Order: sequence, then structure tokens, then C-alpha cells
Amino acid sequence: MRLRQETSISDPGTSWDIFCAVVDNYGDIGVCWRLARQLVAEHGFKVRLWTDNLSSFKKICPEIDLLASSQYSRGVEIRLWAEGNLTVMPADVVVEAFACELPQTYVTAMTQTGRNHVWINLEYLSAETWVTSHHGHASPHPKLPLTKYFFFPGFSQNTGGLIVEKDLAARRTSFLTDSRAQSDFWESLGLSYTPRKEEIRISLFGYEKTPALSLFSAWSEVSYPVLCMIPEGVVSIQISEFFGQPSVGTGNLYKKGSLTVWVLPFLEQDSYDKLLWGCDFNMVRGEDSFVRAQLAGRPMVWQIYPQEGGAHWPKLEAFLDIYCSDLPPASAAAVRAFTEAWNSREAGVLDWENLWRHRAVLESHAIEWANHLIKKEDLATSLVLFCKNKLK
Repeated sequence: MRLRQETSISDPGTSWDIFCAVVDNYGDIGVCWRLARQLVAEHGFKVRLWTDNLSSFKKICPEIDLLASSQYSRGVEIRLWAEGNLTVMPADVVVEAFACELPQTYVTAMTQTGRNHVWINLEYLSAETWVTSHHGHASPHPKLPLTKYFFFPGFSQNTGGLIVEKDLAARRTSFLTDSRAQSDFWESLGLSYTPRKEEIRISLFGYEKTPALSLFSAWSEVSYPVLCMIPEGVVSIQISEFFGQPSVGTGNLYKKGSLTVWVLPFLEQDSYDKLLWGCDFNMVRGEDSFVRAQLAGRPMVWQIYPQEGGAHWPKLEAFLDIYCSDLPPASAAAVRAFTEAWNSREAGVLDWENLWRHRAVLESHAIEWANHLIKKEDLATSLVLFCKNKLK
């Protein structure tokens, strides 16, 4: 296990450009925004974050000005990725997030500065074993004197690690041990009723094609109260159908039996972290919320982004292999069964009660897993050290 290493602002590679094309949803820009913030806050670097979709960005960073081609937030310069906005000096380190392909004018400019640049292709997170053999590999440009390096986030040694801020564990502990801070947080979200005794709090962030109706039905019939918090626009069709509502409004509470669904506005990243910390169970999707749920130290289930031909299933199984490896067999089987059912496109039945009877084991495992990840070298530090060696 690689432990964290400190880097200095005097290290080479103090300017970074991160390019992010938003394909759909919010995972890509979410990962890039966290990385950019950490490079500024912890390493003192000058960072420009380029994105082609400010509207999606604004969902997780409300202060974004949709009309500005260049702006600053949290010490990061945010640039609209548009052809007329690319006349800049390329940075020491250039990150091409998730194979988004750099603008050709920018690539050409990299060859004309008279300086060395490190060009990183930041890949998607995967627990698959082949990742370690590809991490850090060089790919020389076929025509230009440039080399691209493939950098894989990951869970195991010889990968790039995960985005984990140095103060994350302290912030999480501070929040969970401060009842006033927790109360203030829930009030800030507009929670307008008194939590019921023995209430189970669940956050649900999933794609539209999920067997959510089966889950709502199960929660409505359990013997304890369930509060499920869902961001606006998420599984809204299923909410409308289950509660018999023609439309689903942000801020509204919908009740049936033991279940209350509360529709939240999209939260900026720090608030979303607190939501994950404050829930008993988290259902997440994609990559950014997937990682943050693990770091929250709470039981969780992941909905992976579906790919053509079922290409996502080996990736899901690879994660379950490592996540469940230290669980008792019965608990591991329950996690697998529930996760696989949640990722099914069919309107199958999810056995919530079979999963939740393992609650105590899952809670202990979630804390141990989070602490295990936090102790490893984080993605930002791994990138900094990798690029430092290439820039020498």
C-alpha cells in the first residue's frame, strides 16, 4: 500500500490545464472539478479547468456564470472550451480527461513553446486487474514530438488511486460528532418535519432505468420509517407513478406507508458529501458519487453506467470482488444480489430485507473500507509525483 507523500509548490509542473468534455450526466465534470480544487488547495498549483458545458457544471457548482468564457472559483480558473477561447500558453501538465481529445490548435501549440510538457490521458476508474498493466504507459504521437501517458485511477497498488483530500477524514469526523452541525445541514436543505424514531435515511442517485418501483414498494411495507432523499430529475417517472403524482416537484415530500421520498435540489459537492455522511445507506451512480459514497464510510450500492453489449458488467463484478472480499459469505452474497438486481434493466424484485438484515456487518465494513482507501496515496498526489519525474 502506498502511503501519502508530500509535494512542494517549488516542484516543477506548477501550471496545469485540465480538459473535460461533458458527454452526459455530471460524473466527468465532477471528477475534474474535485481534482482541480485539490491541485490548487493542497499543492499550490495554477490550474485551468476547461469544459464545454457550463450548464452541467453549474449543477454542482452554483456560482458558475453561464455567460463567462473565463472565471475563477475556489482558486481555479474555469474556461469555456470553445475554439475562440483557446489562444493561451499551454500548461506544464495537460490533462485530457476521459479521452476527450485535445483541440488540435492546443496540441500544436504544445510543440512551439520550447518547453517540455506532460500530457496525461486520465482514464475512467476501474477495479479490473488489467488496469495495473496499462497504468502509466506511454503513447508517442505519430507525427509530433509529444508523448501521451495513460493514467488510471484505481483501488490497488500500481494504479493512480482515488481523489481523497487530505482533510477528508477530519471533516467527516467533525460533522458526525457535531449534532448542531448536522441539524444546521438538514435545515439548510429545507427538511421541514421532525425525523421519526428509528428512521432509516437513504440517499438515492441513480439512472432512470432502474427497478426503483420495486424498491419503493419494499420500503413502503417495512416495519420502520424510511426517508429516501433523491435529487431533482432522478427516477422522477418512477416517483410520479408510485405516488400517483402527475409531476414531481423539488422540495416536496411524498408519502406512502413507511416510505417518505424527499426530492432535493442538486447539491454542490461539499454539501453532497455531508448528505452521504449523514445517511444510513447510499445509492450512487457513475464515478464521482461512487467514490464519495465509499469514502463516506456508510453502506452503499453502486449503479454503474450501462454500456452497449453489457460491457459494464465485468467492471461491476470486478469492484464487487474487492469490496466484498472481507465480508462474511452471507453478507457478501446479499450485497452482490442486491447490486446486480439494482443494475438490471428488468423490473425485477430487489430483496431489501435480505440486504438490511446485515446492517451491522455492512456498517462496520463500510468504515473499514473507507479508512483503507483514505490511507492510500491519492490521485492528485500520484499525478503530481508522476509528472514531476517526467518534467525533470
